[in-house]
Amino acid sequence: MGVFPWTFDEEDLVQASPNCRDWGEAWVLIRESEETIDLAGFTELACGTDAAISKAACWLALHRDQDFFRLKQGVIQARPASEIRSRRAERRMQIKAERQSKRWIQVLKTRQPVVVHTLDPLHQTWIQSMQELVGEGDEGAQLDAQLLQSLKTARVDANACDLRHLLIQLGQWDEHQPASMTGTPWSNGFSQTLLLDASQLVDNSEEMLPGDEHRHDLTAQACVTIDDAETSDIDDAIALERRQDGSERLWIHIADPGRLIPEGSPLDLEARRRGSSLYLSRGNLPMFPLELSTGPFSLRTGHRNAAWSTWVDLDQHGDISDFGILRSWVTPRYRLTYEDADELIDFAPPEEADLSDLHQLLERRRRWRTDQGALQMDLPEGRIRCRDGELSVQVTEPGASRTMVAEAMILAGAVAARFGSTHNLALPYRSQLSADLPSANELEQLPDGAVRFAAIKRCLSRGLMGTQPSPHFSLGLNAYAQATSPIRRYGDLVVQRQIAAVINAETPLSEESMQELIDSFDSAVREGLTISREDQRHWQQVWFEHHQTHQWPVDFLRWLRPQDRLGLVRLDDLAMDVAAECPAGSVPGDGLVLKVDQVDSQCDQLRLLAVAR
Repeated sequence: MGVFPWTFDEEDLVQASPNCRDWGEAWVLIRESEETIDLAGFTELACGTDAAISKAACWLALHRDQDFFRLKQGVIQARPASEIRSRRAERRMQIKAERQSKRWIQVLKTRQPVVVHTLDPLHQTWIQSMQELVGEGDEGAQLDAQLLQSLKTARVDANACDLRHLLIQLGQWDEHQPASMTGTPWSNGFSQTLLLDASQLVDNSEEMLPGDEHRHDLTAQACVTIDDAETSDIDDAIALERRQDGSERLWIHIADPGRLIPEGSPLDLEARRRGSSLYLSRGNLPMFPLELSTGPFSLRTGHRNAAWSTWVDLDQHGDISDFGILRSWVTPRYRLTYEDADELIDFAPPEEADLSDLHQLLERRRRWRTDQGALQMDLPEGRIRCRDGELSVQVTEPGASRTMVAEAMILAGAVAARFGSTHNLALPYRSQLSADLPSANELEQLPDGAVRFAAIKRCLSRGLMGTQPSPHFSLGLNAYAQATSPIRRYGDLVVQRQIAAVINAETPLSEESMQELIDSFDSAVREGLTISREDQRHWQQVWFEHHQTHQWPVDFLRWLRPQDRLGLVRLDDLAMDVAAECPAGSVPGDGLVLKVDQVDSQCDQLRLLAVAR
């Protein structure tokens, strides 16, 4: 150019630079000629002069990120209009992405609640990715490289614990929600379509439906329901029939949701996906919509309810001498809490003697099962509950009425299994392998109650489910099939449908089809158990956070990992068995003192320390 650039100042260059109009006119002229041009010619077109300072200004402008021209080896070419539009669109996208990225980093750094739908789609996806990692608890899960970089910029470690904290602060994670519940049917509730279906079934429930005309009318029978005070889905009732020959017959009535829910219907398939109702510390998540499970499915006091009724005659020892299963109409006379029922059993008023007599009958049955090898390990059981933000410990005592109702339900399951075995019927049978228990002498050396039961429980195998009847060791039964909670357990509804097929002279599911069905809902049941255990573990941690300075007397039960000094202790104040670090050499029955060593409910951490008294 003949002039040294350092003789120009910035103000001179700005004044010599072509304006937007000049730039555009130059582009039109060069584009129309479809020729290339050198810097001097370009400067003449754009600035009307080939002065050195104008050349310098044009050279600098061409080397900036501009859209109109290409400069290569001193030759200038006008870009096509389509390329200009593409570059401008790309630049706008880049500017937008930079703004969004800055906003995202600001979101991460401020850690204030954010409304997800106000974020751009990419960052909504990143929120979901972090939720999935936290939900699955998979530390090795792969996050987007850009997300990882943004987390690093905001000084957030990409592990499940820290991401959980972050999501809680952003308002994108319920701090008390079990991580394992993410992505399951329980995480989103019932769809509007299913709720509309449920509402329609409620409306139709009072109409006569196919098969109703064949139901046995047992509405005059004095049956009662016994449940916890807060239970709203009542699925069983019991009654005593005093027969003319002086004998007594047991009746066990079970809710009949199959009357309204056809197999394969959307509500049925949703129940199968859930497998069972889910019982959490903050409340229950039902298998069916509440308006059904607490409405026409329930055995409501004073209503005529559709039911499956099992009658049983027991011999003098407590074995089943005769039984029957039929569809019925029942009207429970009373709804009792367990406390109410305990009083009626204890005081046995003459005008309400049925409950006391039922208790005696079922105690006979319980003794018979014990003679067959059944294990009776009745202890108070505790659960942490949170209602309206208030933490409490709910302790369930094994009173007379609870024992009676539990025995009645086991009896109904034994009858269902016997029916299935008699008719060569494939059912979801429950079984348990026999166990080699400690000797009577060994057990007698241990304190009765929790310590002795712990020695027995460690020998027991996990329950099994199959299509053929098999012995159930701890129940002392040759065959057993759960059949008493079809509102809450999908397998119980399957049992009812198989029995109905036999009674109605229809074709029941084959063994192969039954196994496929079991596989479809059993995994959901196990998933629900995992969620429930995680939920209870979390709320235990929250409870211990609130009681970090307390100490409790406990009994040592057994070693879990002696190499780590991790043992199981019984905390009677909570009616729970908990894991704790225990003194070396502890033996079952030793009295210890429990205290909190470390707890963080957000990171799923709890370390309890038991020391000698």
